Amino acid sequence: MGSSNKKKKEKKKDFNKAKLKVGKAKAKAASFTDTSFKSKSITVNQQSLISSSLTPLEQFKQHLSLCISAKSDTARRDALAYITKHISSPSLSSQISIPLILTKLLPLLTDSASPVRTQLLKLLASLPAGSVPPHASQILLYVRSGLTHLALPVRLTALSALEWLVSVAGPSAVSCPGGWLKTLTSFSSMLGWNPSVSSAMASKGWSVGIKPVLLGKQNAKKGEPEAKARQLEVLAKFIHQGLKDEYDEGRTAEQGQGEADQAYWDNLYRLPRTPNPFAYLNLFGVPRDEENEMYLDRDSRARVFDAKWRAVIEKGKEDARKEGGAVGRAAAALHRALNGGAVVVTAAEGGSREEEDTEEDEDMKDDE
Repeated sequence: MGSSNKKKKEKKKDFNKAKLKVGKAKAKAASFTDTSFKSKSITVNQQSLISSSLTPLEQFKQHLSLCISAKSDTARRDALAYITKHISSPSLSSQISIPLILTKLLPLLTDSASPVRTQLLKLLASLPAGSVPPHASQILLYVRSGLTHLALPVRLTALSALEWLVSVAGPSAVSCPGGWLKTLTSFSSMLGWNPSVSSAMASKGWSVGIKPVLLGKQNAKKGEPEAKARQLEVLAKFIHQGLKDEYDEGRTAEQGQGEADQAYWDNLYRLPRTPNPFAYLNLFGVPRDEENEMYLDRDSRARVFDAKWRAVIEKGKEDARKEGGAVGRAAAALHRALNGGAVVVTAAEGGSREEEDTEEDEDMKDDE
């Protein structure tokens, strides 16, 4: 009986409400653990970070891996900053593979974090200029992906990357496989200029407008003019690079012809200085279509541009010019690029391209 009553009291104890008394602390639970203690630590005088034991090349590879694998935006940005700082180091320049760096880092052009994309642009600008042209086709692949991205900040980053590529490796950018027509197609998707729709609608007597997708209504109203002006500005630079004369600006036609003759004989009797110099023959590759073809000279690029894109871009340029402001100024730059690519300035004609551009601007102002 005694054990039975004891068990009943223990069971009943769980349901009894504790009576609190003034001035006394609440009773602690049975599972309470005291965490107020402090643990003792042992400090070794010769401690060192793991990174200090790595060679500079191993640290570089470690940060290169962090650019892709790190989940934190800050970690990816800091890793890119480290690579940007050390990529031109004399001790590492001979051991670094530029193709490997581009393969791993170019996907970050469409990264969701703006600081990461900004740091990537700084890294691209720090690359040796001579190492960029052989990889223009690979860079354009990710640039075109960014140009057609749904997010406006990503598209603007891709525009900056394309502007850098044109300034560093312009001839390679417009002559590599798919570099000319495919990039123009990406611009048409971004600006809403569709050549197939325009030609079909013109034949039927009606037109349709396609508006690019921006980030929401508020952002569209706030950033659309600046974004469109930026798009037209980079498009003008790209078209100017593809349609400009074979000789550099500021040189006479005789000088340009002399350089062309020298290049002709060098092509016949000197060893090529570029990798895969016969890529345009496409001897062992998959047959290319019109968009993936290599347009190596100005005449071939101008011919396909006039057949497919000039009318569409001229129409879009006129519509943009009517908007005025930053968009109108960008349209004027596009106008100069379209006309400057088809004008050949000779020494007999006198003047310069800048004078012709000024006259074209005055004509546009008179039209307005």
